[in-house]
Amino acid sequence: MKTYRVTLASLCAGFLLFTPAHAAQSPGAVLALMEKTANWQLAHPTGYPADDWTEAVGDAGFMALAGISGSATYRDAMLDMGRKNRWRLGPSLYHADDQAVGQTYAELYQQLRDPAMIAPMRAQFDNIIDEPRDGTLDFLVPGVLMRWSWCDSLFMGPPAWARLSSVTGDPRYLEFAIARWWKTSDYLYDQQEHLYFRDSRYFKQHEANGKKVFWGRGNGWVLGGLARMLQYVPANHPAYPRFVQQYREMSERLLGLQQADGLWRASLLDPASYPSKDTSGTGLYTYALAWGVNQGLLPKEKYGPAVKRAWQALAGSVSAEGKLTHVQPIGADPKHFDPESTDVFAVGAFLMAGSEMYRMGLEEAHAPRVVTVANSGKAYRLEESVEAQAADVAVMDALTSRVLPSQAIAQGVLFQTDLAPGETRRFLLFPRKALPVVPQVVSRAHARFVSERMDDFAWENDRIAHRTYGPAIMTDPREMLVSSGIDVWSKSAHKLVQDAWYKSGDYHLEKGEGHDFYHVGKTRGCGGLGIFDGKALYNSKNYASWKILADGPIRTEFELRFDAWDAAGRAVAETRRVSLDAGSNFSRVESRFDSPSAAPLTVGVGIVQREGQGRYVEDNSGWMSYWEPEMGAHGSNACAVIVPGAGAFAAADGNYLATAVTTPGQPFVYYLGAAWSKGGDFPNAQAWEAYVKSTAARVASPVQVTVSR
Repeated sequence: MKTYRVTLASLCAGFLLFTPAHAAQSPGAVLALMEKTANWQLAHPTGYPADDWTEAVGDAGFMALAGISGSATYRDAMLDMGRKNRWRLGPSLYHADDQAVGQTYAELYQQLRDPAMIAPMRAQFDNIIDEPRDGTLDFLVPGVLMRWSWCDSLFMGPPAWARLSSVTGDPRYLEFAIARWWKTSDYLYDQQEHLYFRDSRYFKQHEANGKKVFWGRGNGWVLGGLARMLQYVPANHPAYPRFVQQYREMSERLLGLQQADGLWRASLLDPASYPSKDTSGTGLYTYALAWGVNQGLLPKEKYGPAVKRAWQALAGSVSAEGKLTHVQPIGADPKHFDPESTDVFAVGAFLMAGSEMYRMGLEEAHAPRVVTVANSGKAYRLEESVEAQAADVAVMDALTSRVLPSQAIAQGVLFQTDLAPGETRRFLLFPRKALPVVPQVVSRAHARFVSERMDDFAWENDRIAHRTYGPAIMTDPREMLVSSGIDVWSKSAHKLVQDAWYKSGDYHLEKGEGHDFYHVGKTRGCGGLGIFDGKALYNSKNYASWKILADGPIRTEFELRFDAWDAAGRAVAETRRVSLDAGSNFSRVESRFDSPSAAPLTVGVGIVQREGQGRYVEDNSGWMSYWEPEMGAHGSNACAVIVPGAGAFAAADGNYLATAVTTPGQPFVYYLGAAWSKGGDFPNAQAWEAYVKSTAARVASPVQVTVSR
């Protein structure tokens, strides 16, 4: 009796071959095929440089997969790539191909917010803006490759520039990309055919049938580039309608050029002369057209069947082991090539297409609720926290089809996004059970009771860290410290560090991540409070009890209770709720005071004064900032408090104070924030004050959030 070995790969292959198309295009089947193809590619690395355009397109696909996969493998592979590249672009300063990898750097930064990921790209793009090397796009002129003079370049360069604007809030990069896109379009786009010439050398060439020469994969680069630009050109931008018009024109033309087998050929207008199947161009078309259907830019009844035929053809070109075949090689004869040929850039296109097919399948199976978030202000709002009333849901970015990190909260669900001035964005809410898997999330906010260090209570995110003192330290013979002030731990690492620092016990030493050199003593530190009678400040003892309400991955929230103390002859107790969101230097504080008398209380929120030459600023909108005197090699700490409705500023007991009146039993809300001059985010007092001012403006004018029913 013979036995046969059946592998998971062969089962998957059989499933795709003998299962109806609608089943093979279910979200679970699409994701399984994407992962199988990606795993094959990871197991068969190319010989290209890691910053080459071929790898960069593959990276874009891996990022699309990382946005929906339950495995961290694909994001980790991209992080490993970035670190090995030291986050640098390709070797040529101006060449679009060498800028393509920046798309992945920007997307990784968007998720993890480590400035090192985009610092080299930002510096290089700044240099290009200062010296743009403008000139002719004639492909026969020396130096023309310093400009976007060939159609492929519109996929490689502009989306990297647009992404950099989105994550930094600097509009120059987007404006540069838009201006040069249209310069290239004016030169290479055929207004009659609604297709792009590859470059100027093809203007007068003709195919065997007498038609103009329009390269299949080349126009795929452009259509894919259009989709990736439209993800980051805000809908309220003046250029947006023009991008949409070109995208629709090209989509209409290309829809009619799809072949009966669902693929597109290397020559768009003479496919008969190019019989070889090509999955690379088809992957780009499938991605871009499916994206347009999912956005509502293309009518689903017209384009949906074509997209599904294309995906079925792509799926049929994946071997049982996961190898994507029928890839037109670089620089080879497009008429005849080995059907077994593959390449990483085609895998990238395939994975991007798969991410849109995955979303299409989700929407067909479960109509999502839609969250609309509007920024009515004139400033970028980066890492904006959004709360939506919905339970047990996964959140998908409607523009990128990435499943976003989210957190269940009492009010529903919490997630974050970046918003351009005046921009409105949409997000899709799917029942979590509707997704085959939910991507893993890196926690960026954490709080805990530190029993091993005399009852400290510590909290942090990926920007800043704090602690306040508990009961044990008041009676410890080494300390005997009675203080409800707020301590600051100065960080340069954009990750969570407190657990490791407490474990090592040497957090007063700088080892490359920051350290604790902030002295609180009995002062208010950075944002502690007391009851103020106009002359003196009456402070509580250390907190008496604690309760953690949420612990990441986006927000940490906790309560501290302070026993009653004597405030100028009046007993006052406090329950303080503190929350800190990822990416923010400011904690939100909501205090409720309890007192036998219902008479109003004046609260003073303080910042400790230091000896030496610091910079103190107060603003009548309710915030004050203090850039402390430099402490030699330690640098300077900075602190600010924002007290909405602050009535006055004062000073008492060695503290600057922002004062406001509250009523016992009612919430008293303010914000405390800190930074370090060597943390990498705020090099000087002016940069810090600009951030404080913008945060105060965001507090005063929240985004508008609506959820469909």
